[in-house]
Amino acid sequence: MNRPTLARVDLGAIAHNVRAVRAFMAARAAGPVPALAGVVKAEAYGHGAAESARAMADAGAAMVACAAIEEGVALRASGLDGPILVFGPFALGDLDGIFEYGLTPTLSTPTLGRRLQDAAARRGVRLRCHLAIDTGMNRLGLRHDNLARTAPELLAAPNLEFTGVCTHFATADEPGSGLFARQQRNFEEAGRVLAGLGARGCVRHAANSGALVAEPATWLDMVRPGLLLYGVPPAGFEGVVPVRPAMSVQSRLAAVKGVRPGESVGYGGRFVARRPTTIGLVPAGYADGLDRRLEGRGAVLVRGRRAPIVGAVSMDVFAIDVTGLDAEPGDEVVITGRQGGDEITVSEMAAWASTIPYELLCRVGSRVERVYVRARAE
Repeated sequence: MNRPTLARVDLGAIAHNVRAVRAFMAARAAGPVPALAGVVKAEAYGHGAAESARAMADAGAAMVACAAIEEGVALRASGLDGPILVFGPFALGDLDGIFEYGLTPTLSTPTLGRRLQDAAARRGVRLRCHLAIDTGMNRLGLRHDNLARTAPELLAAPNLEFTGVCTHFATADEPGSGLFARQQRNFEEAGRVLAGLGARGCVRHAANSGALVAEPATWLDMVRPGLLLYGVPPAGFEGVVPVRPAMSVQSRLAAVKGVRPGESVGYGGRFVARRPTTIGLVPAGYADGLDRRLEGRGAVLVRGRRAPIVGAVSMDVFAIDVTGLDAEPGDEVVITGRQGGDEITVSEMAAWASTIPYELLCRVGSRVERVYVRARAE
């Protein structure tokens, strides 16, 4: 690809982050250090699932987790041979990939359990599964307070072997959340009910990135961080775990031009120069994942200094104010990442756009070439 806008993904940073999370737990765990499942759904939050999964596995992740069967199939096709957990939800008529590619599904409804039991029986195999418990988020999973009615049929299925049980926290990154505490209690009680029904020895996992840094009591047998492994800590927990950003997005100035006072820039003419202004044009836009709300709020780095985004962010280009920077066509533009002594993080950009880092990372478009390096391997 010849476009100057690219995403540089440091696989060494991802490996470092896996080790940093494991060291963080080892220093605080009262007992055995929990295993780690690296979450690589949505193309590893835009970083590239296959490459990120291999970096995590090499650094000690016990398994990787994705959202859909097709994501798991793609990971297998890339050569990954370790355990792959699939969260779902699943299309009930599209379960073949689970068996053909050795994936571990997460059961969240009795109907799915019946379909998987029938499919496993037809193939004459015993399928390893995890069981999802809804502890108060009210999305996927068996209701924690109805397990005595819904779980016995699943646990009795002769071709299903339950090796894990999990839940998902809704407010783990909100300190003092009553719902977070309530979900923890509900999951503990669900574990007791399941044990009474004969489900013993399952790996328990609940902690996402927020819970991992906020509450060691949630670590249980395994944690499953996502964003933290890409070097983006939950808001309010910066510096708790020494992670490194894995992705930087860069481009180059396509043109530099002068604008007179009173002249406008971009669609809608919403930016009007109040003084003689030097404008730099960057060949990237919302088709590449940039948020239109960055207009008049965000900035990029040029020659080690911040250059404000001015005018509308369009599909393929946006404008920046480079007055006084002596900028020239071809100069590097850092959209997120470090240049000189400054850095623009994806968390900072998310704050400018009134959104969350997850969204911005996942939106880095497919036409933005990923360049993989190991600049920060240890």
